[in-house]
Amino acid sequence: MHAQSTETSPEAQRQLHKFGGSSLASPACYRRVVDVLTAHAGRQDLIVVSAAGKTTNQLIAYLAQLNKDGRLAHETLQTLRGFQQDLIENLIDGEDKQRLVDALYADIATIATLGEGSLTDADKARIQGFGEVWSARLLASLLSQHQQLAVMLDSRLCLRAERAAQPEVDRGASWPLLNNQLSQYAHTQVVITGFMAQNQAGETVLLGRNGSDYSATILGALAGVSRVTIWSDVAGVYSADPRHVDNACLLPLIRLDEAAELARLAAPVLHSRTLQPVAQSATDLTLRCTHAPDSGSTRIERVLASGRGAKIITALDDVCLLQFDVARGLDFQAFKQELSRTLTQLKLQPLAVDYRDDQHRIQLAFSAEVIDTVMAQIQDAGLSAELRLREGFSMVAAVGAGVVNNPVHCHGFYQQLKAHPVEFMSESASGLSLVAILRQMQTQALVAGMHDALFQAQRRIGLVLVGKGNIGTRWLSLFAEQKTALEKRHGKGVSLISVVDSRNQWLDFAGIDPSRVLDGFDDKSEPYFDDEWLTRLLNHPYDDVIVLDVTASASLAYLYPRLAEHGFHLISANKEAGAAPAEQYHAIQQAFAKTGRHWLYNATVGAGLPINYAVQDLQESGDQILALSGIFSGTLSWLFLQFSGEVPFSVLLEQAWQQGLTEPDPREDLSGADVVRKLVILAREAGMALEPEQVKVESLVPEALQALSLDGFLDNASQMDEVLHERLMKAQRDRSVLRYVARLDGQGKAQVSLETLPIEHPLAHLLPCDNVFAIESQWYRENPLVIRGPGAGRDVTAGAIQSDLNRLIGRLH
Repeated sequence: MHAQSTETSPEAQRQLHKFGGSSLASPACYRRVVDVLTAHAGRQDLIVVSAAGKTTNQLIAYLAQLNKDGRLAHETLQTLRGFQQDLIENLIDGEDKQRLVDALYADIATIATLGEGSLTDADKARIQGFGEVWSARLLASLLSQHQQLAVMLDSRLCLRAERAAQPEVDRGASWPLLNNQLSQYAHTQVVITGFMAQNQAGETVLLGRNGSDYSATILGALAGVSRVTIWSDVAGVYSADPRHVDNACLLPLIRLDEAAELARLAAPVLHSRTLQPVAQSATDLTLRCTHAPDSGSTRIERVLASGRGAKIITALDDVCLLQFDVARGLDFQAFKQELSRTLTQLKLQPLAVDYRDDQHRIQLAFSAEVIDTVMAQIQDAGLSAELRLREGFSMVAAVGAGVVNNPVHCHGFYQQLKAHPVEFMSESASGLSLVAILRQMQTQALVAGMHDALFQAQRRIGLVLVGKGNIGTRWLSLFAEQKTALEKRHGKGVSLISVVDSRNQWLDFAGIDPSRVLDGFDDKSEPYFDDEWLTRLLNHPYDDVIVLDVTASASLAYLYPRLAEHGFHLISANKEAGAAPAEQYHAIQQAFAKTGRHWLYNATVGAGLPINYAVQDLQESGDQILALSGIFSGTLSWLFLQFSGEVPFSVLLEQAWQQGLTEPDPREDLSGADVVRKLVILAREAGMALEPEQVKVESLVPEALQALSLDGFLDNASQMDEVLHERLMKAQRDRSVLRYVARLDGQGKAQVSLETLPIEHPLAHLLPCDNVFAIESQWYRENPLVIRGPGAGRDVTAGAIQSDLNRLIGRLH
């Protein structure tokens, strides 16, 4: 398993970050945005901003008041000036503060002057666009004040569009303008106004509802950025509205067509126009929360894998119906075709459609927000049918690829609606949603019940075992024994779907019998190259996939962030990631945190002993760990308990290797490398910064044996016997024993070495394979917390994997 590294151009690494009005509503919000950009943005990234807080609403109110109450309009404009000036006063220092205040006053004067005359549509658009100008100007100055090179760019200099109900950006005209602007700002963050473009006459054109999100994705596509991140006050797309459904879960990945269906159904988190540039480019789209950047995210993926059913329950409480009654003497089928053509031409997408051929009646459902505009457009089309507006309806929908073909989800959807006043139900033409239109009601309880009925009882979990050596083989046997009990305990289906070794992969989404893996692997598996085994898993039909890494592969550890990005959970007995350089280790942790996936690795230290969990619990309960020590290697514990001088050390080593008590290459144990990894993992769990190279290590492997093959080492292992025999004899003369001990003190001094301990020492009296972990903390200073038990062997390590699996499944909702 080899991690791939690909060279990419600097332009391909550029990203775009979009911040909405709620993310810029106060000085504290602006500072939070700067913190987010400091942590997550590169020095040449693009930033698109909306107007701060309610600024646009106030500008619209000002325009409405001009013809009704000039005094009130003046007060609104002054309130707006005060709000914007307060932002400047609280955020900017020095000469820049006065420069921004002067510019603000000049803009307010311009607005007031325009308001004195007869306003054209272009004038109104220009006035409404000032909010974005103020946000971009202020954020660029604030970033520069925080030692980040940043400039403001007015989007009207580079986006071209003509005025329309839903203006579309002219990509051909806009692309050279944008790239000419960006070429002037290498290694500089560019803060761009959202919501606005310019037409051929040089007038401001507003991009309509969700115009800032749309301008963000269109700018990202034109600039060729690798990713657009829309930052708002929610972390992304949830399985239901988390404000009303307690067990709603964040979806780390949803398909592009599912996102488009959500947008069609008027879900507030996305709009169809925002998704168009994403669908037509190679740009990724991610949704994240400004207030909690590491609380998870949703990535919109283009993969059109076969869907398994509903993912999201969504609702609207204010829906209207347009009812068409066609005269009996007219051709009803011809009218249906005429209506379909008209809706396509007008670019109108109803929430749901109800055809009643026997009554010559058609009903189209639209949100109350757009019904006036829709009705006016349809009336202008002059359709040959009686048109009636019906108000007072609600909508509930189940969204997800494959939902209409999932009998369990269809049945659950209809069953939940039995006791409710349903007007009609429909399936979307795309097969991506089931929609019910009901007489108006509060939908919160219905959505919560439907969420539980569709998602909780039917959850399916797929397992991927990577590594089928000693530990993997024992885990397969353990899983075969406990599969039924595990499923019953959690109310979820759990299936082994793939087994991977260093060269081949057995993949079967229908499920693999764990008891037949060893006999059937050679016949059923196929070779793979690099990370192809991972790519093959992306089309899985499961609610969650858990990867079990029981290898010692460093290259596999490099793939851990990608596992998280693909939405996979991870259970690891592999110590390479936990003891990797800090930058890699923290990148892995952040990848799992950002995607809301879980990474459990208790089996990396102490096999089945709950040492990682004990350290975590102490930290989370407010204790402070001061020092760690003990015997961290069950292998070396066994060896030195058996080593009495009667049997050569090399013979004991051969026995331990044959019994699966050592790492695949025993030198990992004898060199101290395995103990170092465990010490680093525990230190990091305890909140201490420790790198592997900071640990002073005594290796028991003679230099002459270090570079040999595994067979060569085992054949020549007797070279260790003489030196170790002499140390043993000296210890015995001093009434002492040999123990391989790890220590980390409060000053960060760490070492692992073979120590001579008196026979009355607590570490002298152990059982074979015992690990001992002594934790000194503020609460356990005088009498350290000690955890002791078997720390090596395929049985206890496989048991630790199974324990983590049970724990992880319990966390999945």
